Formats: sequence, structure tokens, C-alpha cells
Amino acid sequence: MTAFSVSRFSIAAVVVSSLAAFAQAASADEKTGLEKSAICASCHGPVGVSPVPTYPNIAGQNPLYLEYALRQYRSGERGGEQAGMMYTVTQALSDTDIRDLAAYYGSLTPGRSYGTSMAAETR
Repeated sequence: MTAFSVSRFSIAAVVVSSLAAFAQAASADEKTGLEKSAICASCHGPVGVSPVPTYPNIAGQNPLYLEYALRQYRSGERGGEQAGMMYTVTQALSDTDIRDLAAYYGSLTPGRSYGTSMAAETR
């Protein structure tokens, strides 16, 4: 196999995996994510803008990042100060739940600051 064919193969693999991730994200349902978001609101605020500085704002976050982080918490592979709590919370979430929640929070515009502005709007 020549360097040119390896390069073409590598590019094709990246394109296929990107399309698969896009298709999976496109099948997520923002409305269903909103319906499932009550479990998140107690720490991250009702619109993904946390009133507590130690909890991150998740409104407007990249949906693929949110999916990755939630799956990592659910599997116990992600660490950090709140990892134990996130592990417990994510045990009840299916892959579909995670996709829907990520789509919902990704559709919101980021809040302006912790605690002072809880406003976020759907993009």
C-alpha cells in the first residue's frame, strides 16, 4: 500500500466516523431532552446556567462533548470533584437519554454569568 492510498484511507475513515457522529447527534430530540432535564436542574440550573460557581454551566455546550462527558461519568471513567455524584446521576440514563439531554443543553445559548443571570434561550 502506498503512502497515497494510506492517506486516502485515513481521510475516508475520518469522514465516515464524522458522518456517523453527526447522524447520531441529528437523531437526538431537544424537546425530549427538556422533559428529561429535571435531574440536571438541581445543580446546573433550570436552563443550564448554574447558580453555584463550583458547578459548570452547560447551556450552549457542544452536544458531542456533553454526550462524551456523560458517558464517561456513567462508566466511572471520568474523575474530578463531582465525579461520584455524576456517576450516581448518570446510572439512570440510557444512551438515548444522554443524546436528548445533550441536544437540549446544546440548543441553549450560554448564560451570561453564574448566579446573576439565569437566562438562556433556545438558539
